[in-house]
Amino acid sequence: MRFSLFMQPVHALGENPTLALERDLESIEWWDALGYDEVFIGEHHSSGWETIASPAIMIAAAAARTKRIMLGSGVVPLGLHHPLYVADEYVLLDHLTRGRVILGVGAGGGIPSDPYVVGVEASELQPRFAAAFDAMMRLFESTEPFSVETEWFRLREAVLQLRPYTSPSLPLAVVTGKNPETLAKIGRHGAIWLTALPPSDVSEAWSMVEAGAAEAGRTADRGQIRQNVIMHIAETKQQALDDAREGA
Repeated sequence: MRFSLFMQPVHALGENPTLALERDLESIEWWDALGYDEVFIGEHHSSGWETIASPAIMIAAAAARTKRIMLGSGVVPLGLHHPLYVADEYVLLDHLTRGRVILGVGAGGGIPSDPYVVGVEASELQPRFAAAFDAMMRLFESTEPFSVETEWFRLREAVLQLRPYTSPSLPLAVVTGKNPETLAKIGRHGAIWLTALPPSDVSEAWSMVEAGAAEAGRTADRGQIRQNVIMHIAETKQQALDDAREGA
């Protein structure tokens, strides 16, 4: 079993934002020292409390202050980003961190106002994600230039200008619940599955990952499941309950 942490992060309204970001980085330093395996850093653009706009920038800052912990995006909303820019940026990080980066992606919309403020309808997110994901994986897996045109982005004779440091490619993580197409993609590419499904629902969804893996001639590895469990730790159970009520 591996232990990961998911840093949305949540900052208290009215808190000094500079100090809050510094605390985030100090927390990652502690998790590195304490032996945690991974930390995933969220991306949002429209809230007053989840205020990291670029996991890549935070990963770069954290990498300079840590030694061994893997640093992941949790997640890049691929339905809102051009796939070439995402692939290029995280391959660069793969080199700068000497292989300590995980590219985590999803459709976007965890905070519904994120796609709203840039004029993307919620119904567009999944098809945009699917198109961008397929193009991004082709960039990672092929060294031949290719062109593609979708309803929202174009690639013309595109190829990565820098191959990944990690062979054959940097680790990939995908967030989804029960979307069959996305689960199949996870299996097909051997990606990490980020999920907040109740444990009782994981086995059923995992069968779709296994089916996708079998299509690609792979064997799905349950070690690639990252099950999100929300915890709050305090000195006593009563203090934890009081803290949670105040926070809510």
